[in-house]
Parts: sequence; C-alpha cells; structure tokens
Amino acid sequence: MSIRKRTWTTAKGEEKTAWVVDYVDTMGTRRLKTFTKKKEADAFASKADVEVREGVHVADSASATVKQAGAFWIAAGESAGLERSSIDQRKRHMALHVEPFIGATLLSRMTVPAVREFEDDLRKNGRSQAMVRKVLGSLGALFSDAQERGLATRNPVRDMRGARRRGKDRQADRRQKGKLKVGLDIPTPNEIKAFVGALQGRWRPLLMTAVFTGMRSSELRGLRWQDVDFDRAEISVHQRADDYGEIGPPKSSAGERTIPVPPTVVRVLKEWKLACPRRTIARTDDGSPVKELHYVFPTGSGNIESRSNIIKRGFLPTQLAAGVSIDTGKTDEEGKPILTAKYGGLHALRHFYASWSINRPQEGGLGLPPKVVQERLGHSSIVMTMDTYGHLFPRGDNTEEMASAERSLLG
Repeated sequence: MSIRKRTWTTAKGEEKTAWVVDYVDTMGTRRLKTFTKKKEADAFASKADVEVREGVHVADSASATVKQAGAFWIAAGESAGLERSSIDQRKRHMALHVEPFIGATLLSRMTVPAVREFEDDLRKNGRSQAMVRKVLGSLGALFSDAQERGLATRNPVRDMRGARRRGKDRQADRRQKGKLKVGLDIPTPNEIKAFVGALQGRWRPLLMTAVFTGMRSSELRGLRWQDVDFDRAEISVHQRADDYGEIGPPKSSAGERTIPVPPTVVRVLKEWKLACPRRTIARTDDGSPVKELHYVFPTGSGNIESRSNIIKRGFLPTQLAAGVSIDTGKTDEEGKPILTAKYGGLHALRHFYASWSINRPQEGGLGLPPKVVQERLGHSSIVMTMDTYGHLFPRGDNTEEMASAERSLLG
C-alpha cells in the first residue's frame, strides 16, 4: 500500500494537487483512491491496511447503495418464505423511512456517526420513537444481510447499539422503555369487569375468550372448532392466521399449547356455536351451498376475520360502552367531551391475562408460577416471560408473609 502525490495543471493554467492511495484489496484487485488532503489519505490508508489484512475491506467502487442492499434484503426474505406482513413491513420501512434519507448512500460510507445522523433525521421529520426503533432494527438486519453478501464490512447499527448498551444510554433506554404498568398498559380488574359486562353480539365470545386465555389475535382468528374441547374445558392452539388471512403454524414451537378455560367461557362458546356462521366448502348439483362449521370466530361468510375489524368494530366500541376511556381534551359540536378507548390493541387483553395468572388468589388471580405462565402464554422461553412480566410476580417477603412463614416454622 502506498501514498503518492499527484500534481497537474488545469486548462486555465492552475496547478492542482491530490493524494492517491494505491493498494490491493482482499480480492487481489488493485484500487486507487484520491484525496485532496494528505491527512485524509493517511487515515484511509491506515484503516484500509487493517481491513485488508483482516479480510473485511470493501472498496467504495465494489460497494452497493443502501437502496440496492435493501432490495437484496427484501428478496432474501421472500426466498426464505417470510410471511407477507413481514415482507410488506420491510418494503414500507425502505420506501417511507430509509430511502428518502440514505437510499443513495454507499454501504461503505455508513458509519456509526452516519447512522446516528440518520436516527436524528427520522426524529426531526416526525417519526415516533417506536417507529425510529423499528426502522433502525430493519437497517441493522439489512446490514447483516449485506455483510453475508460481502457488500459491507461492518454493521454500524449493531456497533452503535453495542456502544449504547455498554454506556449510560443503556440505562436511559431502560428508563424510557419502562415496565408495563397496570392501568396504563394492562387493564385493571375493574376495567375488565366493566368491559366483559358491556360485551354484546358476535364480539362477545371472541373478546371473552381473549380475556380468559391470553391468546394472540392471530391465534384467535385461526382457531377452529375442532380445537375447542367442551368436556375438558380446554382450547388448543395449533395454528394462527396472518394479516392476509393465510393459515400457518404458531410463532414458535412453544406457541402450540393447551389452555384451560373457565366455565363462563365454555358456556358462552356453546351458545355461540349454535349461531356461528358456517363456511361454504362445496356446492350441490343445483348450485346450493354445502356449509360446515370451521373457524370459531369467522366473518359472516364463515371465513377468517380481519384484525382491524375486530379492533374497530368490537374492541374499541366495547371499551367506550364500558367507560374504559380517556378524554381527548376536545369537544364535539354540542360541546360534549370527545372520548377515546383507553387501550388501542388486543394485546392489552393478553397483558391482563398474564397479570391475572400471576396475581395471588386472595387478590382475585390464579397465582401461577412463572413456568406455567410461560406455557399458558406460549412464550418461547422463560426469559421472555420474566423480562415482560417479572415485576408483577409477588416478592413473597412482605411483612405479613414473613410473619406467617415464621409462625409456620417456629409454631
């Protein structure tokens, strides 16, 4: 690797000077890179020399842009058979958030400072903190794919996050993210009582089941009658429906599970089975439809219900009817306050089921141990359960419990 000075005269008679780094890359190809200042050439030569020796150097001319790498990343997901919703999310993140800011930037030019600047630009242009976090996750996955293809030497997103975890930013992120709070993220028992009391029509059996099983919305939408055992008062999860109505296996092997249900849910589902829409499976010679019971919570035609329909027509209106709402601070034409549902997504009911499973029996809960809670929720590991809900488990060392334990031991 060498650095040489290049001097030439322009057509106007001006003398120009540049510094050229001459080196051979990891593939044995000779490369020339020009700089206006010698200190810039020296810095690049030092860095490139180390990268070439480590076998991780990629020249700018051999690098791809972020947009091009994004196309490879999306194609890789499609080839791997990812769900359409996952592929669509990749496409949205690229088209709406990545390409407008850094799409034309070479991967070799994306450093930790460049990623930090991109992060700041997203915030300045109105992206929420949650969206910024998701987009950076996508960008990190894009770089991992590019590294495997030899288009990038490092993953600056991973490097930035690693530095934050090692520094004070890790504590700040934890404080910002916080823990799930009852009454804020998790419905309170009184809110659930009011919610259940307000359930009506076709949404009553679905949302009642969600409250008392903690099933994911995709699992509820893909639930079949053959998976409901009235005699044993159990519901088995064997499949789920994605956002496009396509049936697939649970999120993980742990997602395939059996959940006991209380008598109220059994009674409600028995009543619902008599009125449940059936789907058409064939037609007779005269064109009459042949129908059968299949999905437990289908559309009016017996097919898979959409997630948005459940939320907009069932979950949110029921909260408003139950008084589980918050004041927006706005008023309508008659001067009445405009209210909105307190919890935006069905996952709030899953959070409640987890807290109900954890709470002590004397507090109206089931008092289940962590491992059983993990199995009921279908988490892939106990770590996931404890990271999400560990702070809800009783400590077992308050004054009353300590006194009771002492009396038991000493008589």
